[in-house]
Amino acid sequence: MAKLLFFAGSVRKDSINKKLAKLAVGRAREQGAEVTLIDLKDFEMPLYDGDLEDEKGLPENAGRLKQLFIDHDGFFIASPEYNSSFSPLLKNTLDWISRVEEENEPSLIAYSGKIAALAATSPGGLGGLRGLVSLRMMLGNVGVTVIPSQIAIGSGFQAFNDNGDLVDETQARMLEGVIDDLINAADRMCG
Repeated sequence: MAKLLFFAGSVRKDSINKKLAKLAVGRAREQGAEVTLIDLKDFEMPLYDGDLEDEKGLPENAGRLKQLFIDHDGFFIASPEYNSSFSPLLKNTLDWISRVEEENEPSLIAYSGKIAALAATSPGGLGGLRGLVSLRMMLGNVGVTVIPSQIAIGSGFQAFNDNGDLVDETQARMLEGVIDDLINAADRMCG
């Protein structure tokens, strides 16, 4: 069964995208996937700077996170939308772990051969959909296979009940479908 990494592109304590990632984890576990849920808050990194990288190498947290990506078959990102794109935090994180750390290390080792699923929720009506376009493009450019199915949930502050579940049954089923598609694609790629 697939080994999958789940996280949100936000570090806010009450992030609605963290809620979405937690829901996705629950579905993946129900389906038998081996799941790791992380919080990017636990992987603080400086802004990417080539001079800093030349001087000090990869930051410790970037190396830790990069290893998690390497150790998993794929990942799920619940991405907030910032000005019609994905968050600067997420971009910086993905940039750092794209860097070659050791001599003779294959380029983009954290991404090559990986499968991913994308989701978003936001307070706006489009649910973060515009940010998923640029995230999908960036991941595809570094060698990640991003599954076609995705979900964007509008009115995110009203989308979850007190238990953290989606209020709308159709949205809940759509999220389940995205997770099922991710697991099936990862199993095919790894099997």
